[in-house]
Amino acid sequence: MDSSALETFLAVHRRGGVSPAAAALARTQSAISRRLALLEDALGTPLFERVGRRMVLSEAGAALLPHAERVVAAIDDARSAVDAVKTGVAGSVRVVAVGTLADAALSRTLQRLRAEHPGLDLRLHTATSAEVSAQVRAGAATIGLRYFADRAPELDCRIVRHERLVVACAPTHRLAGRRVGTLARLAAERWLAFPVQEGRSESHAATVFAQFVARGIHELDWVAIDSLTAQKRLLEAGFGIALLQASAIDEEIAHHRLATIRVVDLRVRIPVTCVMRKGGYLSGGAQALLRALRVTPAKHATPR
Repeated sequence: MDSSALETFLAVHRRGGVSPAAAALARTQSAISRRLALLEDALGTPLFERVGRRMVLSEAGAALLPHAERVVAAIDDARSAVDAVKTGVAGSVRVVAVGTLADAALSRTLQRLRAEHPGLDLRLHTATSAEVSAQVRAGAATIGLRYFADRAPELDCRIVRHERLVVACAPTHRLAGRRVGTLARLAAERWLAFPVQEGRSESHAATVFAQFVARGIHELDWVAIDSLTAQKRLLEAGFGIALLQASAIDEEIAHHRLATIRVVDLRVRIPVTCVMRKGGYLSGGAQALLRALRVTPAKHATPR
């Protein structure tokens, strides 16, 4: 078993088959199949099962997965560290964030970072909180931003800030800018919320519904909207109200496109957490981003 075999195994798993894995690794399908067969022969067990047109992990493959991810991520760290020494540049930073955290404030932070480090290869994409952790753990992302901490032992989680939840609505809503005593008074409103899907539930969405359950309200008239941008546009058009973090609607409030309803008994803040791999290599650019986010990296993750 070598690193190339593990990279092949991960590519087949992530792409769902030999053909897309070959395209991703710029190799022939026969080379991928042969490498995978040699790995399975060495381990004495199949690592995949075919389900329809996709290849999914067998029980043995699932057991191998976290170990393969750690080995390949460590090799990528080693390459990045050596490249940084050779070139003297800030390196690369792959950031994955929950969609609602990829706001104007984060954009400004990343823009400043690029201006200060012109050679920095900086990439950002979005995912759910669970996917943020998974991508950082697998080495697909250097730094993750998600809601709440992940207790996985291989991850280093640091709270960056706490987000205050507010009730957002159109400026024309009858309660816009007004105060109500309890969230329960808004139970009859139509709510916009992120969907809660089996196996992909978002902690933020669960927190929203928990506010009503805590007040004895178990049924709401609500519409599932999986995009923050779409939610805000629908709010502006008066199609409902939503419980969102205050920072996500700062710009719309400033331009009078959205308003808030002040709820006396709503005092909820949810933690925003920065996620890194324990012991993972942090380039100069990654460390600069952590400083901008006011996160102190662990000493063992600091390159010489």
